[in-house]
Amino acid sequence: MNRINQKLNEDHKLLSIYFTAGYPNTNDTATIIESLEKSGVDMLEIGLPFSDPLADGPTIQASSTEALKNGMTSELLFEQLKDIRKTVSIPLIIMGYFNPMLQYGVEAFCKKCQDVGIDGLIIPDLPVDVYHSEYKSTFEKYGLINVLLITPQTSEERIRYIDSVSNGFIYMVSSASVTGSSSGFGEEQTNYFKRIADMKLKNPQIVGFGISDNETFTQATQYAKGAIIGSAFIKHITKNGVNSTENFVKSIL
Repeated sequence: MNRINQKLNEDHKLLSIYFTAGYPNTNDTATIIESLEKSGVDMLEIGLPFSDPLADGPTIQASSTEALKNGMTSELLFEQLKDIRKTVSIPLIIMGYFNPMLQYGVEAFCKKCQDVGIDGLIIPDLPVDVYHSEYKSTFEKYGLINVLLITPQTSEERIRYIDSVSNGFIYMVSSASVTGSSSGFGEEQTNYFKRIADMKLKNPQIVGFGISDNETFTQATQYAKGAIIGSAFIKHITKNGVNSTENFVKSIL
């Protein structure tokens, strides 16, 4: 069974952390992964930096720009991860845009993911229809879960279609905005979380965008299986360094 599915079967709310590979320094990737697992994080999203990140707010964009300046590439990321499964057992997901994967070669990229022990991919700009018709069989061949996104604007029909072609969890974007842009959830978002929960989808949902502290984590996971924190964590390591992850995780849980 894929590590993501194993983790989703655990009987508690999951904390997933996003960070940008190659930030703050080129070789911080493995250090951050290992320290986050030790701190009690359930799942990790490793951001593959890209020059034109559509869904990312200013904090993650700035970290991507810095990582690219540091020389971060897909090839370098795979090199950094080649021994990661000797020390780390939690699910690892690469989050990135489709262009670098296309340039690398989709099948070659998926094979590399399998080789280093990646469990899934999140690709915000790969439409579900294109994934389903052209790439699903390749992802499955290499044991990769493709995590698809929904927003408050996604129609019920499309949500059910996304649910039908998914085999892990659904990334529930909390609002129609970029990452790191909101503080706290209002009634509208809480109603949206409840509406999705009431649909009784086969895949659990994990909420992303706008989660930065214990309060927002608790709000986001009232109706969902877990929550993802990105911008707040990147701000934390920018200010306090990569050895301060335990304090951050403690403040959330």
